[in-house]
Amino acid sequence: MTGDNLTGPHILRRTLVTTPLAEICGDASVEGRLWDAIALPSGEARVYLGTDAQAAIAPFDDAAPTCRVVSGAPLISAPLGADKQIELPLLNGPTRIAPTPDEGGLMAGRDVLLGHCNHETPAVLRDWLIWHVRHHGVTGALILDRSAPGDADRRAAELAALLAESAAEPELTDALAKLRILFVDADTPLGAPDQGAESHPFHAADAPGKDRMDRPDPDPWRAPLAHPLILDLLRHRYLSRAHGIANLEPCDLLPRPQPGEGTVFDAARLAPAGILPLQGERIYPWSLRKGQEAAFSDHICRRFDATGRIRRWCIAPVRLPQGTICIMTRILGTRSGAAARPFWRFMALRHGGDDPSKVGQIVPKTSLVEDPDLLALSEDLGGSPMRQPTDDAPAAVVAAPDPQNAEVAIVTTMKNEGPFILEWLAYHRAIGVNRFLVYTNDCSDGTDGFLRLLDRKGYVTWRDNPYRDSGMKPQHAALNAANSEPIIQGADWAICMDVDEYIAIHTGDGTLPALFEAVPDANVISITWRLFGNNDIDAYRDGFITQSFTRASREFSPRPHQAWGFKTLYRNNGLFKKLGVHRPKGLIPQAISRVSWVNGSGREMPQDQWRNAWRSHTGTYGYDLVALNHYAVRSAESFLVKRDRGRVNHVDRDQGMAYWFRMNHNVVEDTRMQRMLPLLQAEYDRLLSDPEIAAMHESCVAAHRAKIAELKTDPAQQAFHAALTSQRTRRLSRLHGHFGANVYLAGPEAIPDDVVAREPEEDFFFTVEYDGEAQH
Repeated sequence: MTGDNLTGPHILRRTLVTTPLAEICGDASVEGRLWDAIALPSGEARVYLGTDAQAAIAPFDDAAPTCRVVSGAPLISAPLGADKQIELPLLNGPTRIAPTPDEGGLMAGRDVLLGHCNHETPAVLRDWLIWHVRHHGVTGALILDRSAPGDADRRAAELAALLAESAAEPELTDALAKLRILFVDADTPLGAPDQGAESHPFHAADAPGKDRMDRPDPDPWRAPLAHPLILDLLRHRYLSRAHGIANLEPCDLLPRPQPGEGTVFDAARLAPAGILPLQGERIYPWSLRKGQEAAFSDHICRRFDATGRIRRWCIAPVRLPQGTICIMTRILGTRSGAAARPFWRFMALRHGGDDPSKVGQIVPKTSLVEDPDLLALSEDLGGSPMRQPTDDAPAAVVAAPDPQNAEVAIVTTMKNEGPFILEWLAYHRAIGVNRFLVYTNDCSDGTDGFLRLLDRKGYVTWRDNPYRDSGMKPQHAALNAANSEPIIQGADWAICMDVDEYIAIHTGDGTLPALFEAVPDANVISITWRLFGNNDIDAYRDGFITQSFTRASREFSPRPHQAWGFKTLYRNNGLFKKLGVHRPKGLIPQAISRVSWVNGSGREMPQDQWRNAWRSHTGTYGYDLVALNHYAVRSAESFLVKRDRGRVNHVDRDQGMAYWFRMNHNVVEDTRMQRMLPLLQAEYDRLLSDPEIAAMHESCVAAHRAKIAELKTDPAQQAFHAALTSQRTRRLSRLHGHFGANVYLAGPEAIPDDVVAREPEEDFFFTVEYDGEAQH
């Protein structure tokens, strides 16, 4: 099942020739292919079948040869008969085949790299080999060439020529003379048949915007490796007598060993069961010069928020327990307690699609930081990489402002929020916010007129929302425009938040200066929502939201997932490119060392939350210093108006019973906002002492009441209001904390009456099976 062809002084060639099972058994109805049948020196045979052959294998009994199916690929093990054959147990009847002897002698006694080449260039293969020859004593390499028939010969010949040139260097002459390379290809594609080329950014683990990408057309010769047992096949066919085997791709490099550490193969021979786990980190160039192919030496950046490591292994074959199976990420059938050795994966060598110079296609560049070890490696490789720009923010911008005199800006969007503007404005002015940029759209209750008045009097800056011209959602259009507004550009701190959200400071005197003094080094503060319910208040009345609605969620409320959303107050000091709904966007990677990001308890936020997180989790929530009180529902009557108005962000989603159920939490009492009443009342009264402001506020209140009255004449709205104020709905508002996530997806109708009747203090948990769309 192999062919033989010598292509150069260091390189041998083999081809895996697969055989259709239909040809073996003479039955055209039998599907699947035989990949290899190997006769081992132990007298055992191992037969490898493709994932397309599982249905062709007959059921086994205890007396039959052993068959193990790994990710859909059957592996049959059986002792060789006296005739050097074994029985292949096919469903249409057993068929005897003659396995061929292994070729373990090709790499006997050698420390071997085992990697699959998915169209990496010969120059990359050369550099990969030479690095590991120099620093880990590699004396052999098995390269599984993934290309179509014929291409492997060309690549092997080009590699031989490059190695011959390198062997002219005195320090490499002897080492390369000892190096033996086995190039193996196959007559059948090894890639996933339904997937496109692995080089496409879609297959890059960290590529941004995959949900917006067009998937590449299927290309099994270039697709990600799909045969789950190919490495075990290669190990038993060619590497059974190797001294050591390191499973590394041609785009992977092991760091040079530390003094006294020994090579990776030395470590594997000392490891339990002869298995050394390898753990890889994905690394990237900052940029590539136009028209230049990526090289190892270009990769000088890592992700500061990297998650998930690549699992590979290095083994000493002679020490492996019997019955083990080598797959890409681990050795099945045994465990190793050895600590993992690191390696780097040089991502631009394999990924990048048609334009590998666009690093941003395969990783968010805002996550990249230069790494000193990678810079040293690049220098060691003789590279001249494109460097990341330096952080050149002026010292005056970086310096923290005086907490007592900080300029704090809120950006917000509103639609028909007239009666709630004055309290929200007064409260935030009282705690230290002094800049308000407000965008409105499509108002019918006087909201825009009220804000124009407040703009004229110097309390806010009002803008008509430009969403119609931009094609964006109203909130996103407003934030996009706000980035160029002087009121934001000149602020020390900024936050995007809504009129139903209040910054509730629990430290000091409850003001922003007290918060800034509590976390003097912080320049980013993520403030977690605390959901406040309607407090069983049905009728709208013109009173303080913060004093009327005092029942809320528990602080520990991981469900529903909206309960722990957060908004972020951040220093406007060159750390980010632009505003964002939940947190600023476009983290400047070269400024990462200046970031001090904390949660509402003043604890550091993990770096993996810095770029994309929009909600807290059990490890990041905190309310000790500050919360964002979220009065999302207010009274039942006001909620009718809110639902009728629609949303400024998720504009296509109704705010119906499921929304009320998720957001209406009357679980515990929280009256801490009452201590702020004197400050709030004083500022509110001062604003209201202006007759024009007082008149406009009364006009908005009257419009709100009129809208409520109008809506309550509609039978559908009457039924909805009745459901909001029903005893069932009231009871549900006190049972949060007892429900699983699926309950919130399915909606309150999924909760049976006997569960609704239970008491909040009871110890119970209820969930449902649900895989449909989230109810709104």
